[in-house]
Amino acid sequence: MDISARTVLIVGGTTGIGRGLAQRFLDAGSTVTVGGRNTEQVEGADGLETVRVDVTDPASILAARDEVLAKHPDLDLVVTMSGVMLTEDLRDPGHITQAETTIAVNLLGTIRVIDAFTPHLIGRGAGDIITVSSGIGFLPFPLMATYGASKAAVHSYTESLRAHLAGTGVGVTELIPPAVANAGQEKLNPNALPTGDFLDEVIGLLTRTPTPKEIVVERAASLRWAERDGTYAELLAARSQSLSNLPGR
Repeated sequence: MDISARTVLIVGGTTGIGRGLAQRFLDAGSTVTVGGRNTEQVEGADGLETVRVDVTDPASILAARDEVLAKHPDLDLVVTMSGVMLTEDLRDPGHITQAETTIAVNLLGTIRVIDAFTPHLIGRGAGDIITVSSGIGFLPFPLMATYGASKAAVHSYTESLRAHLAGTGVGVTELIPPAVANAGQEKLNPNALPTGDFLDEVIGLLTRTPTPKEIVVERAASLRWAERDGTYAELLAARSQSLSNLPGR
């Protein structure tokens, strides 16, 4: 994928790896708009444009779409990566609150953003969509059960989306991050991959020709391919030890 001279929207790009990815596209010569609920975190950053959007609110997504397309009718790349990571105790039925929030943001938010921009991209006859799942979508981290389920669903949805858009000129790429040292993950996982190293590897893979269907950095490979490699049960057992940190365990 050529990442220069693109017109890019990154929903969920105001913080974390989304913000870092936005900077990489900007540095490569693309025009970049980042969207999120708290755009003041980015406003004033050299070269980046912002749009306020709440992916749990369909009206907010449509308003953001209209604002972006009015200013950038040549938009040709949409990245949807809004997400929340919430811990849950599945022995407590009250966890449904965290589960509902996670599905609303991570899965339905992804679908709604894609739906908002798919007609535009198909109408252009060219463009790209990048979805963001997670290594946890392939090898669960039981402390964040619905997060893993939502990201597994994003993976499956991405596969179907790619099939639906075949022949339209719109490419579909899935980014599968491991734990990356941002948004507090470094506190939960001291082995989280430094953000800069992660982005270096992502850009190296993304810019290959042809563009890979999945962007799997080395640190994520053990999660993505655990079942194939016969390490799934062992790794899941190790990751389940985190449940001992829950109150009363």
